[in-house]
Amino acid sequence: MRFNHVANRLHPARFETVVEMLPGQFGFVVLRRTERAIWLRQPGTDVDLQFSHSKTANRDADKLRSQVSFLSDTPREALEALADWARSRGMQAVVGAYSDREFWLDLPEAFVDFVIEAMRPELAEYGVEV
Repeated sequence: MRFNHVANRLHPARFETVVEMLPGQFGFVVLRRTERAIWLRQPGTDVDLQFSHSKTANRDADKLRSQVSFLSDTPREALEALADWARSRGMQAVVGAYSDREFWLDLPEAFVDFVIEAMRPELAEYGVEV
């Protein structure tokens, strides 16, 4: 088997806003779409994101441990810009930190079981050739 994609859940009321954010703010391309789900890929990568509708009333209390992660030379600033983008569309947005090199963004009305993480590129330098 080969790794293909990671799937996360979005509240239907904010589904379209998050779908708008990924191509507009990250350059993602829509690969496939159904009534309840969408598959996207960021050019230059080979792992896809799938988002599905979820009307789960209770949000995962530990969702900070489940991330869609990005690399950035300025991770806090990048997430603050995304938070401003979300707020301009009427969404609550919270930015927090795991450390001084790793930060997270939660859109509580949209993200059911994950947050967006941004971290410094050196944190992804594992010293292993794949």
